[in-house]
Amino acid sequence: MNSPPLLQQLITALRCLPGVGAKSGQRMAYHLLERDRDGARHLARVLAEAMDRIGHCSRCRTLSETELCSLCANPQRDASQLCIVETPADQAIIEQAIDYRGNYYVLGGHLSPLDGIGPKEIGLEQLDQRLAEGEVKEIILATNPTVEGEATAQYIHDMARARQIKTTRIAQGVPMGGELEYVDGATLAHAFRGRSEI
Repeated sequence: MNSPPLLQQLITALRCLPGVGAKSGQRMAYHLLERDRDGARHLARVLAEAMDRIGHCSRCRTLSETELCSLCANPQRDASQLCIVETPADQAIIEQAIDYRGNYYVLGGHLSPLDGIGPKEIGLEQLDQRLAEGEVKEIILATNPTVEGEATAQYIHDMARARQIKTTRIAQGVPMGGELEYVDGATLAHAFRGRSEI
């Protein structure tokens, strides 16, 4: 049975979401059309409005509806600390999980020369300008513990060192509640190298 062309377009459009393949896209499309047309209309309106109104903060590059996000506009934040993260989602999880009171800088990815992603593509020129202002005294590197994340962290560390700015890295290793027998060797080795006194 051939599906109507518009239905095929809907299924294909839904596949732009992460983790949504042909079957998932088809399931979502049929669900919206058969069971939740009002929800689908609401989703379409909010999605269109979000695409039109949400941009990037001019200071930290996170997602924002205004030129400055609420965190950058908050004078109560500690401007001497700057936490560097790869994505707005990383920023959100740190903000929700801990009582960090400093500012953020969102790269929007990590260095990946093979993919054509260099310093300019992740805003490192803008970050360097911010560091040149002299307000930041400590950079907290919270990039992902991948090869690319580590290379990005090293690049930023070198930038900060050239300006004599203290650089720290969030701890990485064995997760809380984890059992050692299930932790891979690289993670365990990294945890041992990064051990701290108690």
